[in-house]
Amino acid sequence: MDAVRVALLREVLAGTEWLSATRRFAGALRGSVVTHGGGLLLLGTPDYEPWHLAAHLVDEAAWSGTPELAPTLVRHDARPTDPAHLAVGPGRIETARRGETLLVVTPGDAEPLLERIHTARRAGVTVLALSTTTDDALTAMAHETLTVPEGAELDLDTVQHLVSAATGENGPSPRGRRRFRDRLTRLAETVTAPPPPPW
Repeated sequence: MDAVRVALLREVLAGTEWLSATRRFAGALRGSVVTHGGGLLLLGTPDYEPWHLAAHLVDEAAWSGTPELAPTLVRHDARPTDPAHLAVGPGRIETARRGETLLVVTPGDAEPLLERIHTARRAGVTVLALSTTTDDALTAMAHETLTVPEGAELDLDTVQHLVSAATGENGPSPRGRRRFRDRLTRLAETVTAPPPPPW
């Protein structure tokens, strides 16, 4: 989903709780990561790796001039032979330390992840959870949660788009960072511009 579609989705969702909820969650994520200078770990489940969210956060980090938002995707089946950015396994969670942020995305039961999340939390890691279920254990460990219940108007993937877009725009714009609206305007101008003349 590109910036134009996210903007249209936000118009459709105007007046609902989703916009404020995703912006609140994104603000907590950005605040934690930027305040501590980076160290964002992104963890899914063995059956669901949030590749799409990782890619969007990398884009938002570049567009907003906030490199701290680019996550390290922690993969359950990572192998040493994988490219470096795909070779980070779950052991990385156990070595996380104070100042780092762990974003957990779980479309279902978080039980297989709880021990590692608890270890990270005890080490001083800020834990945020984006989930489809209200898991009491995960909720108790997380500093901030956003739940997308089954049967809600939006699904987990759509909410991830809203969160990643809001993460790139939340907060003041230090160092001359462009606001979301500015980026959207520039994108629209690029898309609608006439082609260059042939030479």
